[in-house]
Amino acid sequence: MSEKLGRLGAVSIALGGMIGGGIFAVLGVVAEMSGPAAWLAFTGGGVVAFCAGYSYVRLQRLGDVSGGSVSFLQEFGESTTVAGMVGWTLLFGYIGSMGMYAFAFGSFATKLLGVETALGVPLRPVVSVLSVLGFVLLNVLGARASGVTEVLLVAAKVGILLIFGVWGFYFGARTGQLTTGFSSVATGGLLMSAALSFVAFQGWQLLFYDEGNLRNARTTIPQAIYLSIPASLGLYVLVAVVTTGLLQPETIAANPEVSLAIAAEPFMGQMGFILISVAALFSTGSAINATLFSAAHFATGMLEDDLLPDRIGDADADGAPTRTLLVLGLITAAFTAYGSLQGITSFASLAFITVFGSMSFLAFRHRAGLRTGILPAVGVVGAVLFFPSLVYHLAVMEPAVFSVVLVVTVVLLGLEILYFERETIRSEIDSV
Repeated sequence: MSEKLGRLGAVSIALGGMIGGGIFAVLGVVAEMSGPAAWLAFTGGGVVAFCAGYSYVRLQRLGDVSGGSVSFLQEFGESTTVAGMVGWTLLFGYIGSMGMYAFAFGSFATKLLGVETALGVPLRPVVSVLSVLGFVLLNVLGARASGVTEVLLVAAKVGILLIFGVWGFYFGARTGQLTTGFSSVATGGLLMSAALSFVAFQGWQLLFYDEGNLRNARTTIPQAIYLSIPASLGLYVLVAVVTTGLLQPETIAANPEVSLAIAAEPFMGQMGFILISVAALFSTGSAINATLFSAAHFATGMLEDDLLPDRIGDADADGAPTRTLLVLGLITAAFTAYGSLQGITSFASLAFITVFGSMSFLAFRHRAGLRTGILPAVGVVGAVLFFPSLVYHLAVMEPAVFSVVLVVTVVLLGLEILYFERETIRSEIDSV
């Protein structure tokens, strides 16, 4: 970007990363799992995310470093292997997020056009893959929204969702359709859906990779994080209450990816469906673009530190390396073409739970230098509860999805070990 952004621009980046794709891609999946208690699930995920955000801010100040998770691990004396494995996990979390956004983009596009197959071929995967490849091309060409454009886009998205939320809440309250959801709360189910919602709150972390584009970054980033997470949580809660109140569970289960647009029809008519769908296309598209940009620059930093193979990209490239963008885009395209929405969302949530929980634990270990150790402790406890709950849900309720997530995780861990322990493995082979 040609100009440096202040607090408003930083808040827009963080909100755009969370509201941009999260609300449209994740809401239906969380609502399908927890019903009217979806707003409680988002609240749980938002609280743990806020604690992780606090941990990131304090670690940055304590270590006086830039760059986020990997930099913190390197600064506070962890091994290169641990830092690299966390970096790879985070990178695949971003890939999962982009796959999720692209899935929602394709779903809204085909529903809006009213054409879901062509010559017997489902169009959703085709549109999703084309959206990813299109944004890869834009980033290769160096296109990126200006600061003013970013602020305006986020303001438009938030405005549309606020209209939906406030109008829908009024309509639902008047017709008696809204419910608190307390009667449908089950501890296990609530934990699982809160864990699944976690990926919707990861957008604020992009600020740590955009530090060079922010004025007074060390002051602006904390302010943006502490403002954007509660703001996005409030909007998620409002929209979740309206959606689960106005739609029957079977409707949400049949259309989880576009349930938000369907929920607009009772009080806004067909125009509401169109308006929300168009907003979703802009939101998920901009989320793919922003995440791809930040993930590519994050990967560049890892290349500079020899935490990724040189074949992934050129660390000395001007801007995001083309090869890196292509690799990220191709893996994302594979995820969104062959994965289910719940599978992609689960994989991305597990990745971010692991990384954010690790950073909260790191902050708790160095709590002597913090104002309080309570928030990092809550972040650790939340991650410890979320991870097994989500894994259990997948293993019992979604065995096919669990198998895919398990295979991808095992392959990823195997590749990480082969790369980071390559010298040890070489020497052992030579000795044999």
